[in-house]
Amino acid sequence: MAPHNRSCLYKVFVPSYTSRVLVEVLRCRGAEGCPLSLRVRAKAPPLHNSTTLDCREHTPCQLAQDLPFWQHWYYVLVEKHPGVLGTVSFQVTVQLTDCSRPSLARPPFLPSSASMNMPHSFGSAGGLALGDSPPPTSPNDTKHPLPIPVTLHTEERCWPVRPTLRNELDTFSVHFYIFFGPNVSVPPDRPAVFVINLLPVLDSGGVLNLELRLNVSSLCGENVTVFGCLNHGVPLTSGDNTSVTCETESLAGFLLSVNATASLSRLRIPYPQTGSWYLSLRSLCATEHGFEPCTNVTAEVYLRAYLSPCINDCGIYGQCKLLRTNNYLYAACECKAGWNGWGCTDNAEAFSYGFQLLSTLLLCLSNVMFVPPVAIAVRSHYLLEAAVYIFTMFFSTFYHACDQPGIVVFCIMEYDVLQFCDFLGSLMSVWVTVIAMARLQPIVKQVLYLLGAMLLSMALQMDRHGLWNLLGPSLFALGIMAVAWTARTIRRRHCYPPTWKRWAFYLCPGALIAAAAVLLYAFVETEENYFYIHSIWHLLIAGSVGFLLPPRAKPSRRLGPLPRRKGCGYQLCINEQEELGLVDPAVASINSICTS
Repeated sequence: MAPHNRSCLYKVFVPSYTSRVLVEVLRCRGAEGCPLSLRVRAKAPPLHNSTTLDCREHTPCQLAQDLPFWQHWYYVLVEKHPGVLGTVSFQVTVQLTDCSRPSLARPPFLPSSASMNMPHSFGSAGGLALGDSPPPTSPNDTKHPLPIPVTLHTEERCWPVRPTLRNELDTFSVHFYIFFGPNVSVPPDRPAVFVINLLPVLDSGGVLNLELRLNVSSLCGENVTVFGCLNHGVPLTSGDNTSVTCETESLAGFLLSVNATASLSRLRIPYPQTGSWYLSLRSLCATEHGFEPCTNVTAEVYLRAYLSPCINDCGIYGQCKLLRTNNYLYAACECKAGWNGWGCTDNAEAFSYGFQLLSTLLLCLSNVMFVPPVAIAVRSHYLLEAAVYIFTMFFSTFYHACDQPGIVVFCIMEYDVLQFCDFLGSLMSVWVTVIAMARLQPIVKQVLYLLGAMLLSMALQMDRHGLWNLLGPSLFALGIMAVAWTARTIRRRHCYPPTWKRWAFYLCPGALIAAAAVLLYAFVETEENYFYIHSIWHLLIAGSVGFLLPPRAKPSRRLGPLPRRKGCGYQLCINEQEELGLVDPAVASINSICTS
């Protein structure tokens, strides 16, 4: 390492079936012995809090990683101690232990490498090293290293990994099938290992589900327990038969167990890490001294692994939704009625049945307040307006009966249809009421009614929950009413409506009630107080309609046209057959002249 360099970073690729990574610093020479420190970390360069080995205090200077992550890069950082000047020469060797061949180990390579302060990569199948010396060669002067016979410990031995077949059904809906499964045999002398591969992006936003079911009839009366360890990156195949944990110093997994008493075990992992997940199954027999290896008993286990969007489809108190945040697609449960948790199964804050029934009745029965406005509209001969109020009352009642979050739910149509009709009826009620207050000509009023229905339908299709869907039509209708009242005031040279009783007892109370309803809807209503604030909204809106709807128009007192005096004259009579189109127009003629 040159004087101006403070560290050297290297990386090595660890293939599958590697049980141990041994990193060692050799031939270290410097001004003060070996003033170096060694750090090793998987998947990323080492940090300040990573395990550090001081080469001045440890001889030999080596770090070992048992059960390393398969198919990942390991980073080796060699740092010079602070205050050390001059050049330090050293070699770094990395030895990988192949657990699939217990009699052989991958020897270290010693490739020549310039001491540069930059990452060095090694991806050969065997071990590898860094240094200034050329690699040793075999006696026949080949460049391939010689196998080194070693004796591995029992825990360094690994077993064949059985793959799974992937079957994609839908978004975050994948089934993993085992070859010659789903019933698998777990022999007493070795574990059964399976791998589940999760793809990046496609599988990280769902829930990984694992189910183990023990076939009790295959135990032959023995007290057998099948343990399963699910680990990411590397299978946990410890040779210690008495160990029933899935954890080591650098590795943590999920433990499952099934026996004759509890023959079913389930595991759910929300938003699992992508990559390879390894499931190791082994059978142990319970004795007075703990668990021991079984003899001549092969347990049979039903294994099911699949990926789902949500846990149990969020149950009856939730809805599974597909969401996107910063281009990341994932599924999540939207819980209702106070339920929480990954699958809406936490009832710590859940609403009681009585509370759910009360909220449903309040929201539904508050629509009965529309009966008085319907009666007033019919009595005043506002039949079209009365039809709109009946439409609103009907669909608002059944929409809120279907919109309840709990189990007190009653739907007569699809939810989306009920919601659209409820919102449309509410806005049309406001629209027709204000237009009716303007007292326009019948043809103009009918055109505005039809135009408002079409425009409101379009607005609701774009955004049903927008505040301007209510304020926009209301303000526009109020503008039309203001113009009509102003024109009538100017023409009559008197304030319209002309009587102070109409203002004091109808218009002002109705306007105040409607304004209070809009303020509650826009600024007070939340998810927590929805059931009673929205019920008050129903009462206020219906009550304001009863006050604001104008009285029946009085018949005009102007005299009609005077009857014509009888006198001398002629009356032209038209042939009825010609009027009905039964006579050819070319020969049509006046066939009668009546005198009066």
